[in-house]
Amino acid sequence: MLDDRAKLLLKTLVERYIAEGQPVGSRTLSRASGLELSPATIRNVMSDLEELGLIASPHTSAGRVPTARGYRLFVDTMLTAQREHIATPSLAPDQPQKVISNAANLLSSLSQFVGVVMTPRRSSVFRHIEFLRLSERRILVILVSPEGDVQNRVIFTETDYASSQLIEAANYLNAHYMGLTLEQVRERLQGEVDKLRAEIATLMQAAVTVGTEAMSQAQDEVVIAGERNLLAVSDFSSDMSHLRRAFDLFEQKAQLMRLLDIAGQAEGVRIFIGGESQVVPYEELSVVSAPYEVDGQVVGTLGVIGPTRMPYDRMIQIVDITSRLLGNALSQSK
Repeated sequence: MLDDRAKLLLKTLVERYIAEGQPVGSRTLSRASGLELSPATIRNVMSDLEELGLIASPHTSAGRVPTARGYRLFVDTMLTAQREHIATPSLAPDQPQKVISNAANLLSSLSQFVGVVMTPRRSSVFRHIEFLRLSERRILVILVSPEGDVQNRVIFTETDYASSQLIEAANYLNAHYMGLTLEQVRERLQGEVDKLRAEIATLMQAAVTVGTEAMSQAQDEVVIAGERNLLAVSDFSSDMSHLRRAFDLFEQKAQLMRLLDIAGQAEGVRIFIGGESQVVPYEELSVVSAPYEVDGQVVGTLGVIGPTRMPYDRMIQIVDITSRLLGNALSQSK
């Protein structure tokens, strides 16, 4: 356990490094901490903190910088979130995809880093379905959700259906299954398949299968804004390999999906420090995230991605405010 003196020196070091981006020396710590300690005493405390893996000494400087472990201790036990006034434009109710895109841009502009928003988890309930014959044994399935989202998928069938058969199948589904989830439709179809003409039943089962896939794929979307902001961050511009790794993360959205999915399982704002686990595998990056709600239900996650040397107190406020704005705008858009 750290004593109060060591905690204060670590807190001061992290805050100075976040503000200035330069390794912090014992002389600077002595002035900034307000402790009446000799430089030798401070160096001894710094040596102890380094042995604990909380700070490190770059080989080019006599000063120290925080490690991922040091940032984590700072965030968990020393961060004092001072509520500053952040001028946030409102998110106007609009088409859900536009609201989400605006939220990602808002996160980016307020933080000057990268804003990410996972699109809401959609229910697999459908309001309307249509089949359009594109060519022989090639059919376009059009699914409309209760929220007005439209999903189009092409299916290939063994039978060449006439337009009249496609209309009959769509009318049957819309008349008997509208408002049910696609999983419920599948269960009911299995029980009723004997009552339907075999070719129509096969078509509808294919539509339900492709519809389920369409809905699940629609949930795997992440909207990203402000990647170019990282070009202005000295931590990245001084080492292009760091920047390339950051852009790799945005290109491979699967890792972002896992990260936001984990964040969505918790209440309130969460902070992931780069390098401390496989959640954020890049030491140079940290993520501040929070779930957002629509009508009282958590439907997605948003966050800010930036360097580990970021003003966490400000990022917490930005993410918290934006999650509330997005939830309100989506609730009003329904």
